[in-house]
Amino acid sequence: AERIFRSMKKKNIITYGAMVKGYVGNELFEKALDLFEQIHFSLTNVTYTIVFNACAKLCNDRAMKVGKKLLAEMPENCRNDNTTSNSAIDMLMKFGDIERAER
Repeated sequence: AERIFRSMKKKNIITYGAMVKGYVGNELFEKALDLFEQIHFSLTNVTYTIVFNACAKLCNDRAMKVGKKLLAEMPENCRNDNTTSNSAIDMLMKFGDIERAER
């Protein structure tokens, strides 16, 4: 998968999302965040959900920083998506940030 991804000349948010999701599915959470930080496209609800899940699973200082920054910058229209919101809540709960998760 990595070889195919690297060989692609034109990547988009879908291809990045698929790779990040693949890393998460294989419990390669640091690689997932490394790749996420290379994304320079507008994010979709799916991308937010995948990255929140990676941050929740990794649950270290880097994941907390990335996840909370991403949540703070997330547009309002994405906050209305139940799946994305549930992923954000799960992430915050795993970080021990119960007060923020309740908001």
